[in-house]
Amino acid sequence: MAKIKVDGKEIEVPDHYTLLQAAEEAGAEVPRFCFHERLSIAGNCRMCLVEVKGGPPKPAASCAMGVRDLRPGPNGEAPEIFTNTPMVKKAREGVMEFLLINHPLDCPICDQGGECDLQDQAMAFGVDASRYHENKRAVEDKYIGPLVKTIMTRCIHCTRCVRFTTEVAGISELGLIGRGEDAEITTYLEQAMTSELQGNVIDLCPVGALTSKPYAFQARPWELTKTESIDVMDAVGSAIRVDTRGREVMRILPRVNEAVNEEWISDKTRFIWDGLRSQRLDRPYVRRNGRLAPASWAEAFAAIRDKVAAAKPERIGAIAGDLASVEEMFALKQLMAALGSTSIDCRQDGAALDPSLGRASYLFNPTIEGIENADALLIIGSNPRFEASVLNARIRKRWRMGGFPIGVIGEAADLRYDHEMLGAGTETLKDLAGGGLSFLDVLKQAERPMIIIGQGALARPDGAAVLSMAAKIAADVGAVADGWNGFGVLHTAASRVGGLDIGFVPGEGGKDVAGMMGAVDVLFLLGADELATDAIGAAFTIYIGSHGDKGAHRADVILPGATYTEKSGTYVNTEGRVQMTTRAGFAPGEAREDWAILRALSDVLGKKLPYDSLAQLRAALHEKHPHLRDIDDIAAGDPGDIARLATIGGEIGNARFVPSIGDFYLTNPIARASAVMAECSALARDGFKQAAE
Repeated sequence: MAKIKVDGKEIEVPDHYTLLQAAEEAGAEVPRFCFHERLSIAGNCRMCLVEVKGGPPKPAASCAMGVRDLRPGPNGEAPEIFTNTPMVKKAREGVMEFLLINHPLDCPICDQGGECDLQDQAMAFGVDASRYHENKRAVEDKYIGPLVKTIMTRCIHCTRCVRFTTEVAGISELGLIGRGEDAEITTYLEQAMTSELQGNVIDLCPVGALTSKPYAFQARPWELTKTESIDVMDAVGSAIRVDTRGREVMRILPRVNEAVNEEWISDKTRFIWDGLRSQRLDRPYVRRNGRLAPASWAEAFAAIRDKVAAAKPERIGAIAGDLASVEEMFALKQLMAALGSTSIDCRQDGAALDPSLGRASYLFNPTIEGIENADALLIIGSNPRFEASVLNARIRKRWRMGGFPIGVIGEAADLRYDHEMLGAGTETLKDLAGGGLSFLDVLKQAERPMIIIGQGALARPDGAAVLSMAAKIAADVGAVADGWNGFGVLHTAASRVGGLDIGFVPGEGGKDVAGMMGAVDVLFLLGADELATDAIGAAFTIYIGSHGDKGAHRADVILPGATYTEKSGTYVNTEGRVQMTTRAGFAPGEAREDWAILRALSDVLGKKLPYDSLAQLRAALHEKHPHLRDIDDIAAGDPGDIARLATIGGEIGNARFVPSIGDFYLTNPIARASAVMAECSALARDGFKQAAE
């Protein structure tokens, strides 16, 4: 720690702090454009100038000067800096004047209006006139893809976007070319950016040079109602803010959550919002004469009642989809139990995960934040870049710190960091477990080794045996020890961990997803679309969901539900963190929240569920599963579960691991309804080679 005086106030700060951070610690406001806490220091905007007592007779850039660079006074007094002297004020006014020499007068029509750092700081630290009367330079706008809109004349060359793509996203797609007045930020070849995190440059840009192309001119920030919520596009559970105008979601932005997503979100999370209003189910439908026809709720419920009454309990099944909240799965589980059926499953892909083996057997035990403490990594059957983009950025962050060997068994892919490709499938895994690969020694020598096993290794006939072998490797290399559990299952479905937590899996004598195909008379699909609907057979199918996707096309009765932005629901992310979405708007038409649909249906079926409100449902849920009461907490699994898992064993085939995600942009019904995601998907198939129109 070091003592320093800021504007006469003495404080103690860590000696690795910059002067800018020390000034903020003292409560002083220091403007900045290029500095960002999560990016390297560029020191090129010069807006953060401060005066250093006893230093040179000119202001210093506080972002690029450290506290340890200061010298104490002649008698050992604490070093002193000033953030509001006449010298500093004049210097900042000069910098602002320079920045605005070429900046266009676009404020009334700029889509960054109301959220522009340049505008705010020009008002606070600038002057009301300019001494420059020469013509402003103009820069041609660049095409960098369907997500980020460019008006590069506004660019002030802070290079935040360049540093983000290079350091965090892991691919140098943006850079500065030219010199002097000809300098400009570009992708050079004017191809679409390929990063799945590129949308974050919109938040980073302090001016209106990079803005959201789908959101451009849709709304102004002061028109929007802002709701803090949680993302469900993957199993990471990124903290987001949903901005709505009336009933419609206008955009989705990240919130800071150091333990999960820091302040980044994936492009799927950010740009999915147009899919929330497309292809929506807004009224019940019943299939008559082979065609789905609009119906009333009473008619839809009556049709279900007649079929359920005629079916034997063991011939009734239910499958929960990837976006279902814990509350509606709990309600559906109770309804199925009341009907006498134990054929329920939340594992659409058939992943070999069983809650009876203990919670640690299906959690990402190291935690997302814990990735930064690991010192070796083995990835089995997973591509974290597409399965959990923000978590992959955390792996890259740890890799950039150095001393982090990474081995991969599975598909050869660009993960955005250096790694050793060990092999493609189970043969390599067996070799590693038997000591036939040198990477096993790397893991053994590591103090905190980490093993990530993905759904590509689990959603296959020998998934249980693969999981057991991965647990055995974890036990052999010391990945599970006092104070460290490095065995992590990486999920791709937001609902999966919550479903496993409440036991939404087949009971005694019950069938799993594969077993239900063609073997039941009545099948409930709770937003389940990621399965082979043609295998359902002649079963009377009830689809409860929000979008007209595969499940709805197959259904005999459709009950319109709500999306994650239209309900308050509990989700448990891949590391076991309990999170909750907040309702930002209401579902369209006659659509209702899923738990309410199940409660109303249970009454018609003569098996009335014992709650009339969401609060009562949650009370019943929390009574049965107390850990779901603790929002934003992780109930850690028992490390002993991993040791028991390692002893199960089983026969492992010789097939290679196939990625669980084929198209990053089209993984769920909301994504498939989004025109923006469809355009991104088409570009990805073409290799991102579409030129500017």
